[in-house]
Amino acid sequence: MLRISKLTDYGTVVLACLASAPDRLLTATEVAERTRLAAPTVSKLLKCFHRAGLVMSTRGAHGGYQLARASNSISAASIIDAVEGPVAITECSGKHSACDIESVCRTGGAWQRINGAIRRSLEDITLAQLAGQEAVALWRPELTGAMRLSPGRQTGRA
Repeated sequence: MLRISKLTDYGTVVLACLASAPDRLLTATEVAERTRLAAPTVSKLLKCFHRAGLVMSTRGAHGGYQLARASNSISAASIIDAVEGPVAITECSGKHSACDIESVCRTGGAWQRINGAIRRSLEDITLAQLAGQEAVALWRPELTGAMRLSPGRQTGRA
């Protein structure tokens, strides 16, 4: 099953909290209180996001964290990358493959195509959408052609 980690899920909550106060600096303690997440978890995530360039930090008595750029320019893909590393659903889907059978495997190309589609979908969703600040367009496969049947296949409709 494809699933993001609980830490990435919490990371999205932390970033959504910062997105809700774009003009304010929030301390890690304030973020923990607002999100009801454990302070060590929030601190760990803020450090990951700072290293990835998603948040800025200001030191001092009036310091804290804020988003490094607008919430509508931070993608779900960049959030996952910051916490878990790049999305790679199979060994050969990543940039640095270490698969022993890659040279003779017939399925790798298809998995790489699937991985690319997932990556593009994650890049199309922004933090603003995840945080409920912007609407998310509903995916309608019947309008995109994703549900097209191969020639000669029955649809089951009368």
